[in-house]
Amino acid sequence: MGRDNGANGAARPAASANGGTGRWDDWIGRRRRRADMIDPLRASAMAATLEGTPAAPESAPKPGDPLPPLWHWAYFWEVAAASGLGPDGHAARGDFLPPIELPRRMWAGSRVRFLRPLPVGVTAERISTVEKVEEKQGRSGPLAFVTVRHRVRFGRKDVIDEEHDIVYRGGTAAASGASQTPPAEPAWSAEVRPDPVLLFRYSALTFNGHRIHYDVDYARKTEGYPGLVVHGPLLASMMVGLAAAQGEGRPIERFAFRALAPVFDTAPFVVAGAPAADGNSKIDLWVAGPEGALAMRGEAAFAERPSP
Repeated sequence: MGRDNGANGAARPAASANGGTGRWDDWIGRRRRRADMIDPLRASAMAATLEGTPAAPESAPKPGDPLPPLWHWAYFWEVAAASGLGPDGHAARGDFLPPIELPRRMWAGSRVRFLRPLPVGVTAERISTVEKVEEKQGRSGPLAFVTVRHRVRFGRKDVIDEEHDIVYRGGTAAASGASQTPPAEPAWSAEVRPDPVLLFRYSALTFNGHRIHYDVDYARKTEGYPGLVVHGPLLASMMVGLAAAQGEGRPIERFAFRALAPVFDTAPFVVAGAPAADGNSKIDLWVAGPEGALAMRGEAAFAERPSP
């Protein structure tokens, strides 16, 4: 049966969506609520952290200003005690998320709708629900995918609606799919040189304890990476920032991204975009690694209305 962690009343479990195995049915429909004040100081710290990247705003948002797209990821922390952490620095599984045995967990992608502005300085609530659990067999071994829906509410209205895909896998970190090339010639691009300070500060602001982002010995010796891994949400924020600069005052209404391969702090990478083929309200976005292969793909769509 489903349950509501921190909500009033129990969440109703959905039908099985995990390939018929039924192992994780009890987690489908689980719900968790988190309230948080959209702290201006945290927004200022995020602006300072992103300086020099495509995600940097012209100035730090002040109380009453709309929070920039995807900065809600710096709020509604999942706070686990040190005793409740796994060896990778993540919270141990089995409470809200299912206790999937595969050792490595990554943010695979998201689909986000920005319904209304979320003002800096207000108190908002995030309602998270486990929507789907699927187990698959990949080229590198078994995989499990968990989809969590997050709804951010302010003033009794949804302001952000997000589907968040988490992938679990075994094996070594180096395994990945075939490389892909960019979908078009870039109309806009920016080179980013990541460094450990950027990754550490972004981890701190998002309360992300995953050691692959700040513990280089763990990243290399345990996970098999050549260096520190640049956060998928950080890359996504850079893509959105690049898109927002082309909006001519129109706010971003929808954004989706999918991670294809990891990016490391060992070399620069490129954030790029071009108008989508199906209309001038959409932008194709991507992140290319040092060899030019795609690490992330995304798409942003603008609202028709100008920013208030």
